[in-house]
Amino acid sequence: MCDGNYSARNGASIKDLYQQADEYQKRFASLYYYNPTNVQPIPRSGSFVYFTRTPQGREFYVVDAERKTTTPAFDPTRLADSLAVRTGQKVQPYDLPFQQVRLNRERDSLFFSIEMADYVALLGDYTVKKIRERARRPDYYWGRVFKEDSRERVTSPDGKSEAYISEGNLWVRDKETGQARRLSDDGSPYEYYSSNIYWSPDSRKIVCSKYRPGSDRELLLIASSPSDQLQPKTERYDYVKPGDALPVRRPVLFLLDEGEAVQLDVPDVEMQYSLGNVRWNDKSDSFTFDFNKRGHQQFIIYAVDVATRSLRTLVNEVSPTFVHYSELYRYWFEGSDELLWISERDGWRHLYLYNSVTGEVKKQLTKGEWIVKRVVHVNEKERRLIFVGCGMDKGEDPYLEKYYTLDIDKGRITALTPENAQHSVTFSSDYTYMFDSYSRVDLPPVLVIRSVEAGGDVVYRPDIQPDISGAIAAGWRLPEVFTAKGRDGETDIWGMIIRPTHFDPTKRYPVIEYIYAGPHDSHVPKGFAIEHHGSALAELGFITVLIDGMGTSNRSKAFHDVCWKNLKDAGFPDRIAWIKAAAARYPEMDIERVGIYGASAGGQSSMGALLFHPDFYKVAVSSCGCHDNRMDKIWWNEQWMGYPIGKHYAESSNMENAHRLEGKLMLILGELDNNVDPSSTLQVVNKLIEHDKEFEFVMLPGAGHTLGGKYGERKRRDFFVKHLLGCEPPEWNREEATKR
Repeated sequence: MCDGNYSARNGASIKDLYQQADEYQKRFASLYYYNPTNVQPIPRSGSFVYFTRTPQGREFYVVDAERKTTTPAFDPTRLADSLAVRTGQKVQPYDLPFQQVRLNRERDSLFFSIEMADYVALLGDYTVKKIRERARRPDYYWGRVFKEDSRERVTSPDGKSEAYISEGNLWVRDKETGQARRLSDDGSPYEYYSSNIYWSPDSRKIVCSKYRPGSDRELLLIASSPSDQLQPKTERYDYVKPGDALPVRRPVLFLLDEGEAVQLDVPDVEMQYSLGNVRWNDKSDSFTFDFNKRGHQQFIIYAVDVATRSLRTLVNEVSPTFVHYSELYRYWFEGSDELLWISERDGWRHLYLYNSVTGEVKKQLTKGEWIVKRVVHVNEKERRLIFVGCGMDKGEDPYLEKYYTLDIDKGRITALTPENAQHSVTFSSDYTYMFDSYSRVDLPPVLVIRSVEAGGDVVYRPDIQPDISGAIAAGWRLPEVFTAKGRDGETDIWGMIIRPTHFDPTKRYPVIEYIYAGPHDSHVPKGFAIEHHGSALAELGFITVLIDGMGTSNRSKAFHDVCWKNLKDAGFPDRIAWIKAAAARYPEMDIERVGIYGASAGGQSSMGALLFHPDFYKVAVSSCGCHDNRMDKIWWNEQWMGYPIGKHYAESSNMENAHRLEGKLMLILGELDNNVDPSSTLQVVNKLIEHDKEFEFVMLPGAGHTLGGKYGERKRRDFFVKHLLGCEPPEWNREEATKR
């Protein structure tokens, strides 16, 4: 039986509400018009071309900042007719088979791609020509281990020689005479010289590392139901896990004229997570390389002086917790001996200027309780850079991305995008103009063109603006941005609230949180959209929320460090405090009935909510969770959980803590998940059975790393409807039989 709040809401049956959820995109998102996407600058001009959806269909516009005009990019009817002739297929003018184009400066040539072919349309007569047929790339696998054993030959900058690896040793061959000479003698098939070969600009020196391979661990998956045969298949993937042996690279400098090989003595070389990114200077008298120490508490840029054969530290980034190495930034000045570097050493992510010869920090360029999220452009001649900053304007959402210029010498910062919003910007090719579409989740986009030279002044506001009036008229509701204090009673925690379109403030609604607490980023949307995670789900009679708790990125280093060696925390004390504060303001939020769902890291967290916070979270659906960080990929887990493996890994493990389960749990798993080892979920299943726990388990044959797909989404909805609303979902077998 459904509870009284649900059964007859607006006279809709449970089946009707499922249909409303299924048709959310059609009911609302399809009525959102003129939102600019795939914005491209037109070369050497102040113009941009973009794609948008209009009441007619797909259209493309050109915005000219100098003429202050917005015009169609081309005649869609003429282009459709020409494409039909070229492809032999019917083409609709407002449903062209591409969503991104490029224009040349003269705007007489339009470039686009259809499937694996690149085309150009000459807009004088709308002749369409195929430029090239692109080869279909092999399926990409993120975890492939490159053992640096390629047979590729690397040509010297002067074109006269080529270097290569043969039988584990480095060789150089004169391309004119064909004469080859061996530069190393100590390589073998088991510890060989790397095929990553770095010539100096003067073609007289080479840097190459002696390479000792690491673990050969593989992930073995069984495709139970392949589409092309009856019998199952197996799939194998490289899959290095935390604690596994990693390759060791020992850099060697080869001086070709002297016939000398210089072994470089790198401290703690056996403790490397990675060593590489070799960069020669223009004079060929020095080079640098990166050393990322395992455990991710130290990242060093070493410099090597060729004349003295000496190794010195240029940048030494250290942290008692972790260095977020994948987000490090450097820019080597071409016209001076300087290096731009981003560091969190003062507790916030900021820019530093180094002397790139001595390693001296010349000065800290930015400072304060805000972050430099990324550098967009460096103008060496004018000694000015453009960067994206977050949190500089107090009282606003600190995650909102805004654009600034920085005078490197004077330290003056100019705000280019002052509005309280998330700014999505495309720059003209010369960084003179900005195509800025700014919005928030609760603020529809506004499109303006700004002048960088004028300090971000708006020089043109196009008449064609994003239009949500159709969605509003159809009953769509804006989400609400909400902030509350976190676990410490001081730190602001930010999130968003999504209510059903049939919301009635006199009724009470269960609350469902969509969680993804991966420490590599922050995850609550900041820009406008009609549909977010949880929007369609709310239509069934829920209030859904998304929150960034402590342990995620883009705030202070202390905020981020909460995750270190403690992924089970997942910001839950902040999330719970936030939901309680929201419910105190909005009594329609029934926090006696709280559910949670997520995938991957969110799958780990959603199950963890029931294990570690059962008094608050009552129902969880966990998809493809990395339930034990020892079972997951090395790069993601050692970054946050550290090295070596210790008892803290077990303390954060859902498998080790499965005996704690209270509440209602559904596990969803794709059998061919090559992102998170499926055994991570299956070991949880095994432990739950061992502890005689009740739960539901949905295995999806043929599925990879997934939230669940169409079937998994239905199962998730059913689970929440049954256990939070107290309703029986539709009888789907009968429904499908009726359709037939």
